[in-house]
Amino acid sequence: MQEKGNISIHTENIFPVIKKFLYSDNEIFLRELVSNAVDATQKLKRLASLGQYAGEVGDTTIEISFDEAAKTITISDKGIGMTAEEVKKYINQIAFSGATEFMEKFKEAKDANEIIGRFGLGFYSAFMVADKVEIQTLSYQDGAQAANWVCDGSTSYEITDGEKTSRGTDVILYINKESEEFLNKAKLEEILNKYCRFLPVAIKFGTKTKSEEDGQDEEGKPKYKSIEVDNIINNTNPAWTKSPAELKDEDYLNFYRELYPFSEEPLFWIHLNVDYPFNLTGILYFPKVKNDFDLQRNKIKLFSRQVFITDEVKDIVPEFLMLLHGVIDSPDIPLNVSRSFLQADSNVKRISNYITKKVADKLSELFKTDRKGFEGKWKDIGLFVKYGIVSEDKFAEKAGDFVLVQNVDKEFYTLKEYAEKVKDLQKDKNDQVIYLYANDAAKQDSFISGAKSKGYDVLLFDSPIDGHFVSYLEQKTENTQLKRVDSDVLDKLIQKDDVTELVLSEEESTTVKSLFEKAIKKDNMQVEVAALNAEEMPVTVTMDEFMRRMKDMAQNGGGMGFYGNLPDNYKVSVNGNHPLIKRILSAADDEEKENLAKQAFDLALLSNGLLVGSELTNFVKRSVSLID
Repeated sequence: MQEKGNISIHTENIFPVIKKFLYSDNEIFLRELVSNAVDATQKLKRLASLGQYAGEVGDTTIEISFDEAAKTITISDKGIGMTAEEVKKYINQIAFSGATEFMEKFKEAKDANEIIGRFGLGFYSAFMVADKVEIQTLSYQDGAQAANWVCDGSTSYEITDGEKTSRGTDVILYINKESEEFLNKAKLEEILNKYCRFLPVAIKFGTKTKSEEDGQDEEGKPKYKSIEVDNIINNTNPAWTKSPAELKDEDYLNFYRELYPFSEEPLFWIHLNVDYPFNLTGILYFPKVKNDFDLQRNKIKLFSRQVFITDEVKDIVPEFLMLLHGVIDSPDIPLNVSRSFLQADSNVKRISNYITKKVADKLSELFKTDRKGFEGKWKDIGLFVKYGIVSEDKFAEKAGDFVLVQNVDKEFYTLKEYAEKVKDLQKDKNDQVIYLYANDAAKQDSFISGAKSKGYDVLLFDSPIDGHFVSYLEQKTENTQLKRVDSDVLDKLIQKDDVTELVLSEEESTTVKSLFEKAIKKDNMQVEVAALNAEEMPVTVTMDEFMRRMKDMAQNGGGMGFYGNLPDNYKVSVNGNHPLIKRILSAADDEEKENLAKQAFDLALLSNGLLVGSELTNFVKRSVSLID
C-alpha cells in the first residue's frame, strides 16, 4: 500500500507558524511525544486487564534515543500501535481538527501551552524542532499490517505499508539545523528529568550505535546494531501516588531528597488525597524557611497524571503557600494548561481552597497535640502562618487559634493569651491596650530594658512579613495599638493619668532646647524638652511610628512611594528631669555645655546604632578628652 495526500487544512503551511510561535518553549515537544507513548502503553495494559487483548503484554519500557550523526531523535513505545486507517484518523484528521481556527486566532494565544492545548497540536509540536517526522507503527490487533507515515513539514504526507514487526510505535524526528542543540545527551537528559521523571511507564534513554558491518538498508539508511541505554531514568511509582497508609516517615523524607537533593530536611508534610468533587493527590512539605523569603518560591511542582506541567503554580496554590515545597497532581488540570484556563476553571479554585484547609488543619493538629514541638518550629513556620493570615481570609479564620507571638524573652503566647497578659498593665489613659514590640532586640536593647523596668512586655517581630502582620493585628484587635519600643519615649508610648512635672523653669527649658539644637546641627533632628522620670535616659532619639511604618512599606514595595522618598526624620527628646541636664546647664562655659550636650546626644545615637563614620570617631575622641 502506498498513499499520498494532504492534511485537511485550509492554509498553505501551518508548520512555520507553529515554529514561530512556540520557539521559546520548543523543549516541550519531547514531553508531548513521550506522553503520547505513555498513553499508548497504558491503553494496552487497560485492554489486557479487560480481557480485550489476549497477547503477552511483556516489557513495556519506552525507549528514547538519539543519533548525533544522523541527526535524529526516536521515541519508541510498545503500546497499542496504530493501523494505517488509525494513523490517517488520529494524525491527519483529529490532530489538525482545530488547525483552521488556529490560523485565525493564534494571535490571541500567549504561550506554547495555550496554543497546543487550545488547538490539539500536541503531536505536531514535533515540527518545532524537526524538518521531517516519520512514524513506524504496528497495531496490537491480530493480523494487523505495519504502517509507515512520513511528513516533511508541509501539508502533504505519505503513508505506506511498514516493516515494523513488533507491537507499538516509533516516532523518528529528523532534527532541523536550528534545533541541533537537542542532539546532545545532557540536554535531552535535562528535559527528560524535568518532564518525565515520574511518568508511570518505565523509560530508558540512550544513544544509537552502528556497527561497521551492519551496512545500509534498501533506502540507503544505516542499519543499527543496538541502542546503548542507561538505566531506567524515571520513578514510575512516586510517593504521592501511594496511599498514606503505605508510607513511613522515612519514605516521605526519601522522596523529599529525591525532589530537592542537598536541601535541609523538611519540618513536616501533608499528604493530599481526594477524589471528589475533583481529583487531587500530592505531598506538600514545610521547609526550613527562616527569613530567606524570596529564594524559596516556585518549589511546588504541578503534574497531570504524573506528567510535569509547571512549577509556576500561583494560580492554583494560594500565594502564602508558594513557600511550601512538594508536588500536586490533578488529572482535572490538562497537560497543556494556560494561565487563562487556570484563572477561569472552577476546579482550580476548589483545589486552592482544599489545599488551604488541609494546611490549616495540619497546623492546628500539630499545635494541639504537641505545643512545645510547635513552638520549637515557630521560627520556620511562623512566616507561613503570618503570611497566610494577612493574605487569605479563610486561612485567617482557622489560624487564629494557633498563630503565636513571641516576646523578647522567648516566651510564646496565642493572641488570646497575650491579650490577657497585658490588658491591665499596658492600658493607657484612653483605654487603649498598647503592644510594645522590637524588630531588632540587640539594637533596641536600651529601649527594651526601659520598658521591662516598668514591668511592660515587649514582643519580637523580626520576620519579613511582620510589618504587615503588625498592621493586621491592629485592624483585627479591638482597642489595641502596636508601637515599636523605640518610636517614642516610654511615657508617651503608654500614657498614664499620672503626669510627671518638669523640674526645669520655662527659661531653663528654652535654654536647653537651644543648646541641643546648636550642638546637633541636623535639620532632620527635631529637639523637644520632655518631663520624664529622672531614671530615664537623658536623651532619646526616636522615629515616629506612623512615619517609620510608611517608609518601611515603601521600601518593601507597599505602594507608599511618596514616603519612601522622604528623608529620615527623628525626634530628640531631652529628659529635663535627668541630673545630667542640670549638670549641662551649670557647666563653666558655652564650650563645655556644648560638648556635654553633644556627648549626651551621641550616646543616644549610639544606643540606636545611628552613630557611624566620622561622628563615631569624634565621639570616641571626645570621650577620651572628657575622661582626661
